[in-house]
Amino acid sequence: MTFVHRFVVGFLVVTLTLVPLRADDLPELGDVASNELSLATEKKIGQQIMNEIRWREPAYLDDPDVEAYLNQLGGRLAAVSNDPGLGYYFFPINDPSINAFAMPGGYIGVHTGLILSAQSESELAGVLAHEISHVTQRHIARQIYQSKQINMASMLAMGLALLAARSNGQVAGAAIAGAQAGAMSSQLAFSRDFERESDRMGFDILRKAGFDVSGMAAFFERLQKLVRLYENNAIAYLRTHPLTSERLSDMQNREQAVSYRQVADSLDFLLIRAKLRAMQGTPLEAVQDFQGVLRDKKFASEGATHFGLAIALGRMRQWAEAGTALRRAQSFDMASAIFERQVAEVHLAQGENAQAMVRYGEAMVRYPFNQALLYGYARALLKQRRFDEALRFVELKLQNAPQDLRLHKMLAESYAGLGRNAQQHLALAEVFSLQGQTEGAIDQLQHARNAGDANFYELSVIDARMRELRKRRLEEQKEKRN
Repeated sequence: MTFVHRFVVGFLVVTLTLVPLRADDLPELGDVASNELSLATEKKIGQQIMNEIRWREPAYLDDPDVEAYLNQLGGRLAAVSNDPGLGYYFFPINDPSINAFAMPGGYIGVHTGLILSAQSESELAGVLAHEISHVTQRHIARQIYQSKQINMASMLAMGLALLAARSNGQVAGAAIAGAQAGAMSSQLAFSRDFERESDRMGFDILRKAGFDVSGMAAFFERLQKLVRLYENNAIAYLRTHPLTSERLSDMQNREQAVSYRQVADSLDFLLIRAKLRAMQGTPLEAVQDFQGVLRDKKFASEGATHFGLAIALGRMRQWAEAGTALRRAQSFDMASAIFERQVAEVHLAQGENAQAMVRYGEAMVRYPFNQALLYGYARALLKQRRFDEALRFVELKLQNAPQDLRLHKMLAESYAGLGRNAQQHLALAEVFSLQGQTEGAIDQLQHARNAGDANFYELSVIDARMRELRKRRLEEQKEKRN
């Protein structure tokens, strides 16, 4: 069991498979806890937990394509929720289990197993809509309100304890029991209402966003069949959170009031599924898997299948064959930033730098808001040791995204390539700061000051940032004491 699984339990995170009752007579619970736990506090808790996941959790999937797709899909759903301006962040977890979870402040984790098990984009959207509803209805805040025993410091401390115990289930269990046994019993008392409310509101989000509303019930029905078929060997998550016919009936009853409309899966959904499938198993197994699918013609999209084969071939460093697979995929409708980035990367791998940069340039014009393309282009410049160009490009993009962790990392690499040591450490200080590692950020600033190549203006910037971070360190220490 990964840290994320135990964290979900320990932090009272509301997951998608807790057992609900019927939703038809569900009362409006309102914003009971709004005065007890502010949204700003929720955001701060969620951000710090997210920092820990990025910093320490091996299952965190640092893949800009998958992340961009999840935020595109999640953003479409959140836009029609009852709190579209909250500021959601969707991130992938490389885990084969079927799961998604909402954290404080609108951070929503999605397991790769969920993406691969969803047979349509509407099914995946249904699960995300459910999790968005947990966030908009302040369910975590209400749970904390009911406990009246949990403050932010204790929640964060418990998360760190569970993180340290990620390989020892008994230690994790003890941490949960010792930190908030009362809160867990409170969660069980209220989770049924929360799940019913999220089912209902998630259904409305799915409908308003233009997805097939039958996707939600179809997904849960398949999970229910899975539990029945493999009752003795089902994964622990499904055994401990059984799905009931009541919940499924509620979803199906809501469907009947809405006219059926067939909704085609987006190309990005098909490509992301193909990419994740291509990353499973050994490279040879992945190649043989896609070759078998193409041979037997058992695919939903032939173009996406060739795309997946190209990624699997890339894992074997068979770049010429990967390029051939992409050209075959190109004969189908491949109008996607995900596809364009993969083509550019195969060009780079074969030393075809000019073709790669042209492909990236054209793709960024066609898809100006796709962050994965920006990262890929900057990374391509760094790979070619074009550090001056990389620096100018990254600095320009940071003007619109000053909190972008990946861009700050590439900024540091650009300065390192140019031999500008003080600026490299200053950029690394921002990397540490954005990951919640205040002490590490201060250390990097000290290295920047001692580098010996900073001018007067740069030293002033370093000193000013040092004062800010030392002040933040004192505030963090105060929070821990309280």
